[in-house]
Amino acid sequence: MTAPAPFALTREEEADWLALRLVPGLGTRNAGRLVQRLRTPRAIFQASRSELEGLGIPGAVAQSIASGCSYDEAITQQERLRAAQATLIPISHPSYPELLREIYDPPVVLFARGRVELLQSPMIGIVGTRRPTRYGLAVAEKMAADLALASLTIASGMARGVDTAAHRGALSVEGNTIAVFGCGADVIYPSENRRLADDIAARGLILSEFPMGSTAFPQNFPIRNRIISGMSAGTLVVEGAQYSGSTITARLALEQGREVFAIPGNITSPQSWGPNLLLKQGAHLVQDWNDVIEGLPSEARRRVFTARGLRAEPEQTALPLENPGSELNRWILGQLRVDANTSLDDLLEKGDHRSPSEILAALFEMEMSGQVRQLPGKNFVKVWNS
Repeated sequence: MTAPAPFALTREEEADWLALRLVPGLGTRNAGRLVQRLRTPRAIFQASRSELEGLGIPGAVAQSIASGCSYDEAITQQERLRAAQATLIPISHPSYPELLREIYDPPVVLFARGRVELLQSPMIGIVGTRRPTRYGLAVAEKMAADLALASLTIASGMARGVDTAAHRGALSVEGNTIAVFGCGADVIYPSENRRLADDIAARGLILSEFPMGSTAFPQNFPIRNRIISGMSAGTLVVEGAQYSGSTITARLALEQGREVFAIPGNITSPQSWGPNLLLKQGAHLVQDWNDVIEGLPSEARRRVFTARGLRAEPEQTALPLENPGSELNRWILGQLRVDANTSLDDLLEKGDHRSPSEILAALFEMEMSGQVRQLPGKNFVKVWNS
C-alpha cells in the first residue's frame, strides 16, 4: 500500500476547516456545496452574506459564517486534537478516502486517531446486531480474520456484538481495521471497549466526523453508518433484525452503488431476518471469504490481488478446526459447538470413564491453543478457525 503524498495543514488552515465544520445550522450538504463552489474554507469565510445567500445558504446561517463566530470553538477543537494525538483530514486532503468522497453527502472533515494511511487501502464493511448469537460472533470474527489476511481493511463501528467481533478478528491476525465512531474520536463508546479502542488506535485507525468530545447520541449512529458503507467497496451483514442498523447500512451501501453481502442464518432466529431478507433481494450469499472477494468490483479486486502478494492467504475452508491432538481433545471437540454453549457440567457428565481433572486440564490446554473459548458461567464453545 502506497502512502499518499505529504499534505500538512498549517494551524490556520486547520482552524479554518474546523470553524467551517462548527458553523451552527450549516450541515454537511451545504458545507460540501460551499467547498465545491468556493474551494477553501478561508474563501467561504471571506464571502459576503449576500454572496452566501446567493449560493443557497439560509440568511441566519450566512450571518453566522460572515461573523466568524465558530472560530472560538475551532481553537478549542485544535487543543483537543493535540491532546488526543489526533489528525484532521479535510475532504481536499490526499488521505481522504476516494470512495467516500463520491457519496451524496460526504463529511467535509474527518477526525482520525492512528494509521491514517489505512484510508487509502481497499476496505470491506462488516456490520451486524449488538445482540448476536454465538454463531454470529464466530462468523464475524472468522470472516474478518480471513478477509484481513486477504489484504482487505475491516471497517466497522466498534459497537457491542458483531462490530466488536469483526475488529477483534482482524487484529487477531495482525490485519488492518478501522473503527468509525458515532461520537468524538476521543470518546470511547461503549465504555467496555476501551482496551479494544486503544488497540485499534495503536494498530489500526479510529475515525469520526463528529467534533472531538461529542457524545454518542442515538441519532449519530445512522449518520456514522454511511461512512462505513461509503468508504468500503462492499458491506457484509452478519446478523440483524429486519429493521436493524445493519440493514440500514446495507440500504445505504446500495444507494451508494456498493456491493452488499450477507451471511445466511437460521430461519427461526429473528437475528437472521435482516441478512436473509437481503439475500432474497439479491445480496451476495457468503459462505467463505472467497465469496466476498469474487463479488467485489473489478477495481477493488485488482487492489486486493496486488496487495495480497505481501500477505499470507487464509486457508480455503469454512470448517471448524479439528486438531487431532489427543483422543481426549478430539472427544471434547466432538461435544462442543461453534453456535451454542456447552456447560462444564454437561461435559463432565458425558465424560464416562474420564476424570474431571483430565477434562479440566484438556480444556485449559485447548483454550490456550485457541481451539476452545470459555464463556461466563463455565460454558464452552468451539472456536471457528482456519
